[in-house]
Amino acid sequence: MKLRISAPNLRYASADIPAGIVVFLVALPLCLGIAMASGAPLFSGIIAGIIGGVVVSLFSGSELSVSGPAAGLVAVVASAIISLGSFPAFLTAVLIAGLLQFVIAISNAGRLGQFIPHSVIKGMLAAIGISIILKQIPHSIGYDKGFLDESGVEGLSNWHSMLENPMATIDAGGLSLGAVSITFVCLAIMLLWEHPWVKEQRWSTILNGTLVAVVTGTLLNQLLCTIAPEYALTSSDHLVNLPEFSTEQGLSNFVVLPDLAASTRVDVWYTALTIALIASIETMLSIEAVDKMDPEGRTSNVTRELYAQGIGNTISGFVGGLPITSVIVRSSANIYAGARTRTSAFVHGVTLTLTVAFLSGLLNTIPLACLATVLLIVGYKLSSFQVIKGMWNGGMHQFLPFSLTLVFSVAKDILVGVGVGLLVHAVFILYDRYRRDSQQ
Repeated sequence: MKLRISAPNLRYASADIPAGIVVFLVALPLCLGIAMASGAPLFSGIIAGIIGGVVVSLFSGSELSVSGPAAGLVAVVASAIISLGSFPAFLTAVLIAGLLQFVIAISNAGRLGQFIPHSVIKGMLAAIGISIILKQIPHSIGYDKGFLDESGVEGLSNWHSMLENPMATIDAGGLSLGAVSITFVCLAIMLLWEHPWVKEQRWSTILNGTLVAVVTGTLLNQLLCTIAPEYALTSSDHLVNLPEFSTEQGLSNFVVLPDLAASTRVDVWYTALTIALIASIETMLSIEAVDKMDPEGRTSNVTRELYAQGIGNTISGFVGGLPITSVIVRSSANIYAGARTRTSAFVHGVTLTLTVAFLSGLLNTIPLACLATVLLIVGYKLSSFQVIKGMWNGGMHQFLPFSLTLVFSVAKDILVGVGVGLLVHAVFILYDRYRRDSQQ
């Protein structure tokens, strides 16, 4: 298949430009939050968001899909940065992952994702959700080093000492009442936005709850600076820290280039393969959901989309960005805001670029506790009790692959968890076939 570029057009500008602005408002806190949750430089999330909007939209196989850094890769990124020893080495893995996605697209291997059992995918996503929640607990209470940042241990073992003596861990970094207050307020706002009455209001699709929570939390912190400075979050360890482009060295200090010498390492290639597979699966799931929501009933070209994701990840890794996928949160916001074509995704990327270039000082007043709250909600939605209950109600042939995928993904890594889930699912298939044959 030849690569095709679909340039944005202004045919539906009256619908696409406002929708692009709405998606930008949703994407900005998520780009920052996902980078924070991954233990990566915050600017790497912004870079990935810009590339997902400005570059991927030109090659995408979908008119309404929006790409950027995804929560589904947080656990992989966080553990990979630690295990590979440096962020530049990780960027090399992202670059290679983009090239591997070309291979997946060329071989039409992306269709194999349709054969991955629903229970295994749900288990993988639930594991990611739990990892996100655990990673954000420190930021939500003001202990912004994070329990995982200095630890070389993976999975559940990271949390053994913390669960045994949580107060000792909190005392080591200090509990910030300001951070707790901001987290509580942001959480209340985001939960309010989930109420059916709010969802029924037309303004709720434009005035995004995530943005309202982040703005309110930021204003609350500014108020604390005035009336109770001892509780305010003023240290750069507690706030977003993006480059000030008004200074000459701002950009060069924040853009990290890949360590191409690491391309000969086996662990870098293993990380790249993990990113390519998970990013491709998440993209295909997102594209399938977008097609179901598309008011015009269009069908996306999955192979072309994988080409687009490969281009995006190759560029993102090369210029210091996080891995990119098609993201259902941004895509659904795009559709609900009335988008008609890919122009809206392009507008969101351009707006993100302009905001970071000219308003980075304003963004640097956002407390990390606000972003942690956003990610706590994301993590809960991926691993909620309703998800677990749904798998349990599906019977043991659904619940066992789901639960084992979840446990092994958190305790070891995503590929191991998915492999165990697939193996258990295959055992159930073989057992059902044996039982049918024995009854004949």
